[in-house]
Amino acid sequence: MAGNKNLNAAARDKNDEFYTQYGDIQRELNCYYEYDENFLRGKTVLLPCDDPEYSNFTKFFAANFGLYGLKKLISTSYASQRKKFIYKPMRNLFDDDDLPQFDASKDFYHGRIYTLEAADFANVSHEFYALKNWRYLEGDGDFRSAEVKRLRDQADVIITNPPFSLFRDFLKWILDAKKQFLIIGNINCITYKEVFPLIKENKIWLGNGMGRWISGFLVPDGYELYGTEARVDEDGNRIVATNQCLWLTNIEHGRRHQPLKLMTYADCEQFHPKVKDTGFQRYDNYDAIEVPATDAIPRDYDGVMGVPITFLDKYCPEQFEILGHTSANDLSPAVEALRTDPKNRNRGLINGQIKYDRVLIRRRQQ
Repeated sequence: MAGNKNLNAAARDKNDEFYTQYGDIQRELNCYYEYDENFLRGKTVLLPCDDPEYSNFTKFFAANFGLYGLKKLISTSYASQRKKFIYKPMRNLFDDDDLPQFDASKDFYHGRIYTLEAADFANVSHEFYALKNWRYLEGDGDFRSAEVKRLRDQADVIITNPPFSLFRDFLKWILDAKKQFLIIGNINCITYKEVFPLIKENKIWLGNGMGRWISGFLVPDGYELYGTEARVDEDGNRIVATNQCLWLTNIEHGRRHQPLKLMTYADCEQFHPKVKDTGFQRYDNYDAIEVPATDAIPRDYDGVMGVPITFLDKYCPEQFEILGHTSANDLSPAVEALRTDPKNRNRGLINGQIKYDRVLIRRRQQ
């Protein structure tokens, strides 16, 4: 949809300070809680990049602090001069301009840190009031600063929606510290050279849904509401829907261990609408067959298959092995061994026609 193109352009232009809807955060986190009620118990959760004056991540974890049994919640904010946009309709936690620690001169250059600990939570009538106990950071709140790095090192889990334009830097920032995480990214991130090898090695994986699982982002005034599903909600928040985003994590959830229910090779060729007219075609430049849809993967084929990257949303590591993907950037030995034309490093070709980027997989022997 048009909104996807606009979000991609925003990331490229670094105008991507968009906020996640409360319901989307709740929907994703509920899946981890249902799998393991103690997945955050006794842990410190850091929410960087979130501007907690507006962030629904801060609201959600403050509201569910007791349910998850958190040890501590830390949420950091950019300084005013670092923010490109102001989301006034979202500022409904409290009017913190009237708090004694507020300093207009500091507010422009310094980020803020909001904390909530078990003792604070036990002594307030409402969890949001504990968030009034904030102070200014020494710097502007950039996650790459030494100050926020120290907070990262104190945390057990990092959860946020980082700016897409800084996604690679942000993921490296997390992985360097060997932290658990749950973050939102553009669907294209799974093909990044910094990301795909980690998915292949089963070190990180997709969350519980991609595409319309994330129903849309809150965007600032003046941002054009592209697409048929763009809207303004009852609180005046402007929302752009997208089907090009996903959650990326290294926290266990049950869905990724559920094997796909698939047809046989013969049944796919006879009945699947994307296969029955042509059969399974072979690539010109890879020793593999083209599988045009995840539900067309034949359950009894032992050779290598090229499947859409959206397969990763349904990937069960006990059912399939990931070998690589059909990209000039993938120079791994497993992929090099599959190339039937070493000089041709394009994506998979069929009858000379380039196909979309494909993930190369093989069925695990049961």
